[in-house]
Amino acid sequence: MSVNESLAQLSNGLVYSSMAVYAGSLVLFASSFASSRPLAEAEAATEEVSAEEISIGEASAGDAIAAKNSDAGESRATTATLDRGAGDAGALPPGRKAGNMAMSLMWLATLLLAGGVIARGFSAGRVPWGNMYEFSISSALAVAVVFLIISLKRDIRWLGMFVVGAVLLTLGLAVTILYTDSAQLVPALKSVWLVIHVLAAIICGGAFTIGAGFTVAYLIRDRAETKAAANGTEVRGWFSSRVPAAQRLDTTAYRINAFVFPLWTFAVIAGAIWAENAWGRYWGWDPKETWAFITWVIYAGYLHARATAGWRGRKAAVIGLLGFAAFLVNYFGVNFFASGLHSYAGVN
Repeated sequence: MSVNESLAQLSNGLVYSSMAVYAGSLVLFASSFASSRPLAEAEAATEEVSAEEISIGEASAGDAIAAKNSDAGESRATTATLDRGAGDAGALPPGRKAGNMAMSLMWLATLLLAGGVIARGFSAGRVPWGNMYEFSISSALAVAVVFLIISLKRDIRWLGMFVVGAVLLTLGLAVTILYTDSAQLVPALKSVWLVIHVLAAIICGGAFTIGAGFTVAYLIRDRAETKAAANGTEVRGWFSSRVPAAQRLDTTAYRINAFVFPLWTFAVIAGAIWAENAWGRYWGWDPKETWAFITWVIYAGYLHARATAGWRGRKAAVIGLLGFAAFLVNYFGVNFFASGLHSYAGVN
């Protein structure tokens, strides 16, 4: 089957367009994060607003009683209520407008990138995971999609700058170093297990990346909280004062990694089955296979550490980051610096 060059060019155009929109989103996320209030100030402002609302409510009740006694009292109560309502109660918190615009641009960029990935597949009449370029743009898409799905449940705009930065770095590497013209699959890749194994690995990569982001934020915030507790002060620091509490960050990171670990287990098993179909053996300690197993072992150790009281917190978080580092070695390092049966998916 010949390659549809028009669709291949369309794919390239959509990928580049998504990068431009992601760049705009990155600037807005950075602006939103920098202009947002530290959490301690935001909470204090919220308490002040609540206290003012209570005071207003009490005053309104008093005005209402006075209004029953005379028409003049009713007029004064109405005027006071209008004056109180004329303030900035409906104004967005600092940085929220830029954050909302950044999220909108990220949704648009992700749709453009998804279109680029799909067009790449249609250009060759196959799934778009036949080489490192295609795997990279699909992985960048997975990172963005996982972030956006989580953002539907909770406000994680503070993480957007770092997630979009990672997406742009991945896409930049893909289009500059890893780019490969659209072509047919090599014989070893012509299997249904390509869809099963690689799709699972891509989803895991997106989730592991977001989980690592929460873990890094947890380590920074936890250190700031420890220092603040020792000094009897509020949490300070340009970054640490603007992210959620350490315990919440740690819990979120754990839930993401725990949720995706079974899928990574499945990806490793599916890869072994695919290897048996392609090469006649389930496991051969190829560099890619070895590092996939190392990644699995480290994340298994992380989950076990979380279940052991003495290894919760920072120690377990470090293990989680080691697992993500092993994943990156498996993703990039093996293809750049090692040779093996998976070399067909490497750099041309």
